[in-house]
Amino acid sequence: MYGFCVTWTAAVAGATGYAGGEVLRLLAAHPDIEIGAVTANSSVGTRLGQHHPHLISLADRVVASTDAEHLSGHDVVVLALPHGVSGAVAAALEQAPGPTPILVDCGADHRLTSRAAWEQFYGTDYAGAWTYGMPELLHAGETAAAAQRGELAAARRIAVPGCNVTAVTLAAQPGIAAGLIDPGRLNAVLAVGYSGAGKALKPHLTASEALGSAQPYAVGGTHRHIPEIIQNLQVAGAAPDAVRLSFTPVLVPMSRGILATVTAPVTAAAGADADPGALLREAWQRVYGATGTGEPLIHLLPEGTWPVTGAVAGSGLATVQVAYDAAARAAVIICAIDNLGKGTASAALQSLNLALGLPETTGIITEGVAP
Repeated sequence: MYGFCVTWTAAVAGATGYAGGEVLRLLAAHPDIEIGAVTANSSVGTRLGQHHPHLISLADRVVASTDAEHLSGHDVVVLALPHGVSGAVAAALEQAPGPTPILVDCGADHRLTSRAAWEQFYGTDYAGAWTYGMPELLHAGETAAAAQRGELAAARRIAVPGCNVTAVTLAAQPGIAAGLIDPGRLNAVLAVGYSGAGKALKPHLTASEALGSAQPYAVGGTHRHIPEIIQNLQVAGAAPDAVRLSFTPVLVPMSRGILATVTAPVTAAAGADADPGALLREAWQRVYGATGTGEPLIHLLPEGTWPVTGAVAGSGLATVQVAYDAAARAAVIICAIDNLGKGTASAALQSLNLALGLPETTGIITEGVAP
């Protein structure tokens, strides 16, 4: 589709937020992409280094306003904007003169295929669904995510998944696709780092409230990521209306990271097997491969080794483990990601690479930071 030695230009809207900063960190090292405009309406006229002092090579860039005038003319525009804002910006770009760039939305505006679900959980005008930016998303009957990658290779509009959604989907989808876990009795509890709440100054996000404390939020079926997780698991093979998910996120005192623990009873077929634990392990290994040999950015860890957020911090990796709880007759699946990495910016870049005809891991960091 594209030849070699091609450089694409990319603008980033919402460049001063956490997601925008992480997108810029990855793009700055991407061999085939040149960073163009950086925009943020709340910071117009300031220098990017005031907001992201770690981005040394971009520190002197002046932040422009988020409008078609500054975003048009690029090959790619990444929208790292608050929920409910991306739709209007995308519409303005589509009406602007000249070719419309590839649009990659890190917000929620274009993730849901159901208007009713959007209106129930977000309460604003529905902007329509774009191609879903999770290359590893299984489609019913698959053991590899070929269909989703094919859709992304042809995409001009990409909706990046929610970070919590990514962790829960990657944990649960092999069992759903194989018919080994009950989709009607899913329970997910997530430990979530504070950067997932964004930069807005709120009392409960200050250090005096957060340090030394864990805080649940959006409890009792109210979190906006619930319909997106259900949507994904239906794509993976769950019957319509079969998914029942109890979802509880908990803010914990770390800046980055999500550790998702997903539990579900095994199905009768799995429970009747002579070794349910081995059966579960085989299903997850069939989808993700052994560590480092299957999906390039998802590592199914060796048996007895558990995901930890520190091992994936700063990277685009997800680590996964599955075990069988014989007493509860349930599968226990744990997934660790960096919410700004595999949860947002790395997912955006991975999907964009496919749309540009590049190897999908180009520019993505595959080594964590330790300690």
